[in-house]
Amino acid sequence: MSETRFDRRRAFLALAMAAVMAASAQINAPMHPVPMTLQSAAVLLAGVWLGPAWGVASVLIYLGAAAIGLPVLAEGAGGAGRFLGPTAGYLFAFPVAAGLAGEAARRGWMERPAAGIAIPCAAHVLLLGLGTAWLARSLGWGEAAAVGFMPFLIGAVVKSGLVWLVWRGLRKIRP
Repeated sequence: MSETRFDRRRAFLALAMAAVMAASAQINAPMHPVPMTLQSAAVLLAGVWLGPAWGVASVLIYLGAAAIGLPVLAEGAGGAGRFLGPTAGYLFAFPVAAGLAGEAARRGWMERPAAGIAIPCAAHVLLLGLGTAWLARSLGWGEAAAVGFMPFLIGAVVKSGLVWLVWRGLRKIRP
């Protein structure tokens, strides 16, 4: 009986984190073709707080909402076409990054500040790398790196610090 309630609670938290992802995607600096948002921070926070399985589930809920057309992506976008467009690689990288960051947190690797910031930084680099690789299909590697990778590095470090700080507060609330 308690296991069912435990799963319901985690499912609720996964849904709540998907809503946080949707809200954070709307906090953006319009850039083209890849907008800068707080979305990646929310994706990684879902992983490190909810753990690898529920963090990935949260991201999949978010991506499912986007796929059916809800305006949850950056700049209020949504729809299945976004999973074929120039920024699709970033979307496909979200569950991978959340899962890996979640596994690192599960293993206790986020406890110290340096590692706690380095892990989300590495997950951001993975996200940016996979997104840029997809983007390179239409722009070429040089242009893709110039518009889809390099401008996001400083923000990735700042967002990684934010992920660690928020996680430090949230970890007292066990999912």
